[in-house]
Amino acid sequence: MTVQVKQITIEELRYEEDLYIDVRSPGEFAEYRLPNAINIPLFTDEERAKIGATYKQKSRDEAIELGLSIYAPKLEAFFKRLKGLQGEMPNRRMVVYCWRGGMRSKTVAGTVGLLGVKCYQLEGGVRAFRKVVQESLEREAIKKKDYLVVAGHTGSRKTEILQILQERGYPVVDLEELAGHRGSVFGHIGVSPNSQKQFEYLLVKRLEEIGNSPYLIIEGESKRLGRVVIPDFILKGKENGERIELTYPFWSRVEHIYQTYQPQIYKEKIQEAIGKISKYLTHDLRNEIIVLQEQGKYKQIFAKLLEEYYDPRYAYTFDAYKSSASQIEFEELDEGVEKLISYIEEFCLKIGN
Repeated sequence: MTVQVKQITIEELRYEEDLYIDVRSPGEFAEYRLPNAINIPLFTDEERAKIGATYKQKSRDEAIELGLSIYAPKLEAFFKRLKGLQGEMPNRRMVVYCWRGGMRSKTVAGTVGLLGVKCYQLEGGVRAFRKVVQESLEREAIKKKDYLVVAGHTGSRKTEILQILQERGYPVVDLEELAGHRGSVFGHIGVSPNSQKQFEYLLVKRLEEIGNSPYLIIEGESKRLGRVVIPDFILKGKENGERIELTYPFWSRVEHIYQTYQPQIYKEKIQEAIGKISKYLTHDLRNEIIVLQEQGKYKQIFAKLLEEYYDPRYAYTFDAYKSSASQIEFEELDEGVEKLISYIEEFCLKIGN
């Protein structure tokens, strides 16, 4: 008995309704995936590498045989898992996919289909979804938008303020949240960095949520956020946009950085990050930080790094801009939010919104 694997195209997907089963390896899934997909890997990362090596070094047929020998003992578990999901969500269409819509997803869809689990194979796999994202990004890039760029020294609570504005419905594009990275050498600590592909999908999704707003609010980021490169049209918007400089008291910045990076939890990662920038620090500062690390005085460490490393670097970057920035001084988060909202209202009047 054979079963015909039913395929579905990327255009036919119902993103909020379909149940996506990603049968790629955990490493592939972590890098990039369809929205709300569930990873039920056909092979582990190690098994996939072994099959790939067999394909290159021996033959396609031997790679297929190896793959089937690995999958066969897993079939019962696959069937039970998919059957269970189908029972839990009977009204959702099950769509199985791999990278190209090839053998992995076809094998799973075909075998569980024989056993009575109704599912579809995504034609073109996640690569087809990637193409849709890239085309959407190209369309977004040519849209004319005004940019409001929120800048400020490290620790000025820019991200928190932007998150509050986003929750209140303002057209904020939180690049750090989308990248899963806070921007500095410490930026990966306590978060999960996204790949370039995942970042671009999340960016497109956010821009589509914002819709036809004539302006966007972004933070004044550099070209890179961890592993992610910011698209040129966003960088151009930043360069040409209207800038607001947030000014927050120095020791409040230190306290905010301390609470953000939690040295009581991430001590080793913080020390590793300091090691990466140590070659840019003066001999005296390196020695002073070593002593403070031994004493566990991380607030003092952060203060020293702000005063002698980050603030001077920021001042250099700030001076490179051709246009001036409006200043907003605040001592409490709520005060900063309200002052920025007042500025945005004036900005909207100016651009005719």
